[in-house]
Amino acid sequence: MKGQLAVAILFAIGGTGRARAQSAIERLQPLVETSARRLAIAEQVAFAKWDSHAAVEDAPREKQVIMAAVKYGESKGLDGTLVSKVFAAQIEANKLVQYSLLADWHRAGRAPDHKPISLAAIRRDLDQLQIELIGELADTAAIRGSATCDADTARAVGKYLIAHQHDDRSVQAIALDRALAAVCSSE
Repeated sequence: MKGQLAVAILFAIGGTGRARAQSAIERLQPLVETSARRLAIAEQVAFAKWDSHAAVEDAPREKQVIMAAVKYGESKGLDGTLVSKVFAAQIEANKLVQYSLLADWHRAGRAPDHKPISLAAIRRDLDQLQIELIGELADTAAIRGSATCDADTARAVGKYLIAHQHDDRSVQAIALDRALAAVCSSE
């Protein structure tokens, strides 16, 4: 009888741990999805920069984006340092995709056919995603402060990659891992 009770308790504890992890992974999905949507815009940015011969690096713009994110994040109760690190990681991931695409196009001698793209229009989309990301950072504060955050985030990214049929070694996967590298922290 004691043995059966012990087994039942172990299953209950183990099940609770798996359920909590699954819950954390599910709760992180919107953050992962929005980060992936932000990265999808990197191709449009790369086209705009290809057409204008602009550099990928744009330190003044990056600083402006991070400062705006920090200001908005703090208005939502988030730590400014955390928001700064998260958006720096988001920007670095976006640049990783841009560099990869531009190198591919240089090797090919041309970019794929595309309509002219306005950086101003892209920036409006990025600004909207910034608001969503900050909301999701606020919504996931407890998970992001947990001891299992890194593992939960990696599993949430893995779930996204499988659902969207991305190879876990693709540029998109590497960039998504980079984009979310700073989300785990205690606040």
